[in-house]
Amino acid sequence: MKMLKRFFKYYKPHKKMFFFDLTCAFLISICNIFYPMIARTIMDEYVPNENVRLLLTWAAVMAAIYIVKGILTYIVAYWGHVLGVKIQGDMRRDLFQHIETLPYSYFDENQTGSIMSRLVNDLFEVSELAHHAPEDIFNSFISVIGAIIMLSTINGWLALIVLCYIPLMIIFAAKARRRMHSAFSDSRKKVAMLNAEIESSISGVRVTKAYNATDSECEKFDRVNGEFKKARANAYKAMGIFHTGMSVFNDFLYWIALISGGLLCLFQKINIADFTAYILYITMLLTPIRTLINLFEQIQDGMTGFSRFCEIMDTSPEYEPENPVDSELEGDIVFTNVNFGYKSADGKDAEVLKNVSFTVRQGETLALVGASGGGKTTICNLLPRFYLCEDGEIRIGETNINDVATQVLRKKIAVVSQDVFLFAGTVRDNILYGTTDKTDEDMILAAKRANIHEYVMTLPNGYDTEVGERGVKLSGGQKQRISIARAFLKKSPILILDEATSALDNMTEMQIQSALSELAIGRTTIVVAHRLSTVKNADTILVLTDGVITECGSHEELVANGGTYAELYRYQFKE
Repeated sequence: MKMLKRFFKYYKPHKKMFFFDLTCAFLISICNIFYPMIARTIMDEYVPNENVRLLLTWAAVMAAIYIVKGILTYIVAYWGHVLGVKIQGDMRRDLFQHIETLPYSYFDENQTGSIMSRLVNDLFEVSELAHHAPEDIFNSFISVIGAIIMLSTINGWLALIVLCYIPLMIIFAAKARRRMHSAFSDSRKKVAMLNAEIESSISGVRVTKAYNATDSECEKFDRVNGEFKKARANAYKAMGIFHTGMSVFNDFLYWIALISGGLLCLFQKINIADFTAYILYITMLLTPIRTLINLFEQIQDGMTGFSRFCEIMDTSPEYEPENPVDSELEGDIVFTNVNFGYKSADGKDAEVLKNVSFTVRQGETLALVGASGGGKTTICNLLPRFYLCEDGEIRIGETNINDVATQVLRKKIAVVSQDVFLFAGTVRDNILYGTTDKTDEDMILAAKRANIHEYVMTLPNGYDTEVGERGVKLSGGQKQRISIARAFLKKSPILILDEATSALDNMTEMQIQSALSELAIGRTTIVVAHRLSTVKNADTILVLTDGVITECGSHEELVANGGTYAELYRYQFKE
């Protein structure tokens, strides 16, 4: 009931269109109800009495009814589908907006293809349900009730036979529906897995080709595709049982109508005209029942899709303080006794940071070095609250970052990482991303400071040149420069450089390093790097080993101490 209430909430903005659609469906049902009674009157009165004038008059009335019914059917078919599309659009908007608020951890645990399946496939099924279900159920209900009332005017016993038979059909349908729901729910999950596999394979097609791994990818796809086919077959098996059972019930209802109506006619309890009207009403009764049978599959698909929609909508968004403080977030960055771990597959925290404490003075540069997996990137993720620090404290100035609104916090922080993501669009779109209030002059100045302007001017359309999906038309260095220009435009007082040059060649690294050095001027900067040449000039260097700070000091101090940092330095510069 709660889910139905939630579902019908999306009809509210379109209630005029919805009630107009139902009114047209109601009028169609009324047209259908009157046809057998008119046929009965013609057979019982006008034909035996040779009343040609009334026969032709009612024939004209029936023709008019059919024309009106045709117009109403067009309205229901057109406007009803428009209603479904509008509801689907509203749901997709709400779902997309909610997905944008979800924490990083959600995307760690859920594949992109699965999320896309819920946004596209599931909501298409929901829109079909939103259009057809209320209209068909309402139409069928009116038709069934109207047919039974009309049958009772012909003969009460005939109406009673139908009334006793229909509950048996409903009981069977309810039991079969439960089996269908379980089967279709499993099928929907397999569709999401199939979409995720396709998205992953297509995204990594260049790697597949480079390693001649086409056969391996095809095997993985065949496995997931096989699971989908098996789940879908089980769903159709459950649906086949339902359809077969309902078809048998329909046939026996028609058989009962012929036998009971024939016997009553034989014993002269009803006449031929009544018998004909009775058969017509039974035929008319079977139509809405068949509609409901066909609707059950749509209900299963639609409600399964809606339950998966609700599953994401009920996922808690990323943390926001209930009463955010108003702070300029100026001053030193201070980590105090911070412990943090990521959720593993068994639901337990895999500890990454262990009692980490350090201070970055305002305007100074802190470098984080150490072996992979030591917790360097985790520190960079905790500062902008990509992940929530619940054990320990992180402050900027005198303010705990958990006490300020996310938008305020992230406005103060610019991030340049190794994995640069460019959106499909132009160079202009990507530099101005998140700072659309900036002018072209601001954009060009940022591009010049990032040493990318001259290259952009050699492109066919300059700043309006398309960069391709994920910036595929640009080199790694060019993409990195665009991300640096993006950071220049943001003008944030805090800068995070997470291995920003580690994937580049030496020459490109040197060129970009000069841009990064200029970007860091006047900013509190945290640098993560494996190449120690990029952090020699940092004010403070921290060495992390397995989530613990093992060394702290300047480059000269750490080299003189002869510890892990000195060993790494000698190894990298042994020549």
